[in-house]
Amino acid sequence: MSSSQDAAKTDKLPCPWSHLCLALVAVAPSLITVPANLNIVLTAAVTVWVGSHRSVKDTPPEESMTRTDALKFPLVGSAVLFGLFITFKVLPKNLVNLVLAGYFALLGVLALTATALPFIEQLCSARVKKLSWTAPKFHLPSWLSKEPVDFTITAPECGGAAMSLLFCIWYFKEKHWLANNVLGLAFSVQGIEHLSLGAVSTGVILLSGLFFYDIFWVFCTPVMVAVAKSFDAPIKLLFPRALEEGSKTMPFSMLGLGDIVIPGIFVALVLRYDTLHNARYFRSAYGGYVLGLGTTIVVMNVFEAAQPALLYIVPAVLAAVLGHAAINKQFLEVFHFSESKDKDETDVQDVNKEDNNAQDGQLPAGTVQSQASDKKIS
Repeated sequence: MSSSQDAAKTDKLPCPWSHLCLALVAVAPSLITVPANLNIVLTAAVTVWVGSHRSVKDTPPEESMTRTDALKFPLVGSAVLFGLFITFKVLPKNLVNLVLAGYFALLGVLALTATALPFIEQLCSARVKKLSWTAPKFHLPSWLSKEPVDFTITAPECGGAAMSLLFCIWYFKEKHWLANNVLGLAFSVQGIEHLSLGAVSTGVILLSGLFFYDIFWVFCTPVMVAVAKSFDAPIKLLFPRALEEGSKTMPFSMLGLGDIVIPGIFVALVLRYDTLHNARYFRSAYGGYVLGLGTTIVVMNVFEAAQPALLYIVPAVLAAVLGHAAINKQFLEVFHFSESKDKDETDVQDVNKEDNNAQDGQLPAGTVQSQASDKKIS
């Protein structure tokens, strides 16, 4: 591939129309009346779509979740959830939320900058894109990192960070539901884009474990609902509902970011499988997610009670993908798909191709041959 082609590929915006759609869906309730149930499904569905397509890159992620990590995840999540429940019981709620809001506002600067960066770079000239500043190396506490930290920021990143900082200051001061949702969507998109399950089998283990996790903490204890209502930070999306008669406070429906990110990273993995193997399982995975979330909304309204979304999303997504694979007689191929294994096989093929070229008297790209001695110098 030529350098011009590389530049074009790098500069290509990631699904711009989908990003525009997500922005419109997020802002719409502040301008017009949008049914909360419809807004929940549309917002979550578009977020998963955007995050999944942004996750498709030239090389697979260097670090992925292992099966052991997937098995431990529901236990770790349970410990964190119960810890938050106890914290809200013991300490003043306002103090806890103040600390959490500050923490998530700082994280929000990073998430917003990373989400908006591809679009900011499109507005910058080539010269501006190359501008960067490098800070002197510094050391963090040994328990965080033993290696010195090398920090470099580019001009587009600096501009994006400045705008993100102003936005997060507004969120911290006002706690407006729209600011909360913008940060929540940025966290969700970044999570789906960068978190990797590594293998479909790992995803099945993770989703299956969280299926029971969600059921237990929602149906068997008051913990999940209590934490969700007490936690005033962008770990959930808020959807305005119509004012009830005699009420002065706007009511909201809520959707936890975990109900978007956890299934989303599995749907994104399926999309990357499709990209590598020219398959069409993403449509099934995505359709299963939308169907599962829609079912959650229907059941919630019928029984007028909070529902564990993963109870409906997990079976829908897994059944859609694995059922589709079984129909195509590719169940084992899809189930055992691993990004690291696929990368290793690709590397072996490239090495074999270079060896064959060498045997045929052809040199692999990037090799210079000395005419005097016929030596190959890499």
